[in-house]
Amino acid sequence: MQAIVAREPGDASVLVLAERPMPVPGAGEVLLKVLAAGINRPDIMQRQGIARPAPGITDVLGLEVCGEVVACGPGADPKLLGQRLMSLVPGGGYAPWCTASVEHSFVVPQNLSDVEAAALPEGLFTVWHNLFELGRLSMGETVLVHGAAGGIGTLAVQMAHAAGCTVIVTDNDEARFAELKALGADLAIHWPSTDFTQACLDFTGGRGVDVVLDIVGGEYVRRNLQAMAFGGRHVSLSFMQGSAVNVELLTLMQKQLSLHSSTMRPQSPYEKARMAKAIAHHVLPLLKSGRIRPRIHASFPVAEASAAHVALESGKVFGKLVLLP
Repeated sequence: MQAIVAREPGDASVLVLAERPMPVPGAGEVLLKVLAAGINRPDIMQRQGIARPAPGITDVLGLEVCGEVVACGPGADPKLLGQRLMSLVPGGGYAPWCTASVEHSFVVPQNLSDVEAAALPEGLFTVWHNLFELGRLSMGETVLVHGAAGGIGTLAVQMAHAAGCTVIVTDNDEARFAELKALGADLAIHWPSTDFTQACLDFTGGRGVDVVLDIVGGEYVRRNLQAMAFGGRHVSLSFMQGSAVNVELLTLMQKQLSLHSSTMRPQSPYEKARMAKAIAHHVLPLLKSGRIRPRIHASFPVAEASAAHVALESGKVFGKLVLLP
């Protein structure tokens, strides 16, 4: 089959169509005819050579897909044949066919299109694990979401709002504020012109926020800690301004703050299956009811994966980008 790989580490121009073997489903897996594939920043990191697939995993990019089940491996229920699944995969999404673990997949709700379904798995797992498991976000608490206009951010806003939480977001484009508030944000902060730390303290009456979901790193971490309430939890998803940070331990001690971070790709199959069960119980009903829905910025033909990566790296994407076969 023809699939998208990076011929070498580099910018978006290194993405090419290349011949790869047709995947064969193993135990507990299905073969999907890919209907759409989501694009994520870890794909960019793989293309750049920063992140590499685990041993034995295909070099074909793509960590989430919506696909039709066309074959079942040993132990996979044959009743899944013909069904649409949205799946978190370790790689292989930028291709016409892809294998997926049944335990890391969900039957697509009928109210979601192929494009919408493909835009969800990575975000669902990431937001659930980081915001609700590591961050322990609970009803009535306040969360600060940086990068709220991104694919992860737009989903985090909706899931936090649905959980009965107050949501503060930061973004650099005020034109997006009305829609961010429609998604569930209670306060939108224009970070280029406003001190988000002070704005969070003012909005919470000096108390601060309970959870921070951060993608920036660098100097933002220190400012995030200043904006946090006693017992707050700081969760790092990425580090666009650098992974090396200066943390004042006295601040952590006095406010009893905790720092957390994770990436989804290295999680064990067992952990992903455990998360999937929780997501199916807590979040899937919200997707079926339409209360949570991915925001799609644009879709690209898979042959134009390079252009899609350029768009994602531009910083102007509001929601998710998706590839179509």
